[in-house]
Amino acid sequence: MTPTDTTDGAATRPPVVLSIAGSDPSGGAGIQADLKTFSALGAYGCAAITALTAQSTRGVTGVHVVPPEFVTAQVRTLVDDVALDSVKIGMLADAAIVEAVGELLGDRLGAPAVLDPVMVATSGDRLLDEDAVAAMRELVPRAAVITPNLHEAAVLLGTEVAADVAAMERQACQLVERLGARRVLLKGGHATGEDAVDVWFDGDRVELLRAPRVDTRNTHGTGCTLSSAVAALFPQRASWLEAARDAKDYLTGALRAADGLGIGAGNGPVHHFHDVWGRA
Repeated sequence: MTPTDTTDGAATRPPVVLSIAGSDPSGGAGIQADLKTFSALGAYGCAAITALTAQSTRGVTGVHVVPPEFVTAQVRTLVDDVALDSVKIGMLADAAIVEAVGELLGDRLGAPAVLDPVMVATSGDRLLDEDAVAAMRELVPRAAVITPNLHEAAVLLGTEVAADVAAMERQACQLVERLGARRVLLKGGHATGEDAVDVWFDGDRVELLRAPRVDTRNTHGTGCTLSSAVAALFPQRASWLEAARDAKDYLTGALRAADGLGIGAGNGPVHHFHDVWGRA
């Protein structure tokens, strides 16, 4: 669906997107990045929080996990009242929450989900223990699209990190053929090369989504932002691939404008409102 235009003063209903993810107090990643992305792209954002983090642009110093039954309560209470058009799933913290969200996908949500399988940081640091990774593999076929980074794809497949685009293409296909993913957007933005290349595979066709690499250290939240952009744009586009292409373009613009924010002393956030601020 697309936002409804009216001329008689009646309320309009934009696409409604739910983020199920962790909180980032610095505002660059997690729930905060998702809600900013939804708003920037014309969608109304809702959120169910899976974990609180003590975090800044310099790193994470602590994580407080929400009990899985309360994650379920947040979502069920919401969907009893609010109809959803799509869902973005981010940090799920532990195996119990992964399993709870899997049950929600099969039971209550009633909207297609974009799963960002937050398991491994771009530095290579593991963010989930092995039992949670096993649960994540079971969640993969329930999502409409999964958006792993290179390290996460390798963990899901139990293989080495892809070293080039050809290896990325193979792993995107393996995620569909071996794990049952329906569609894959394999994020390669942190690999080397003049272009930032992501690989799309939907079971039928492989597409390379390319954009010029942006020279900035302010990349905090890029993965969260890309996946939430896909979720926000899908109700407004003709296909998942079109949503993924436009999400890639949006993220590239947010990266180009990131140095203008000056947030924090570490790796700062992308500029989610790069195409909105300054218009007023």
